[in-house]
Amino acid sequence: MAYRTWKVEILLKNIILKNRLKVARAEKGLNQSQLAKLVGVSRQTISNIETGEFVPSAKLALLLCVALDEQFEELFYFKEE
Repeated sequence: MAYRTWKVEILLKNIILKNRLKVARAEKGLNQSQLAKLVGVSRQTISNIETGEFVPSAKLALLLCVALDEQFEELFYFKEE
């Protein structure tokens, strides 16, 4: 089991979760406060997700997908840095 954990850590070392939340939100005509209210978080949380300062939980990511009528893989993606 230790080998598997080590291997995953190596694979994910330089990969971060990015999003196109700001673009999708704008396409739907929503501001940060409106989207925040739809998914039950603060406006600051939405801002932090959009800027990459905060990675949403799986539950919040799915709520955002539903609220914006987007597929997960269209809204979130991995990028190597």
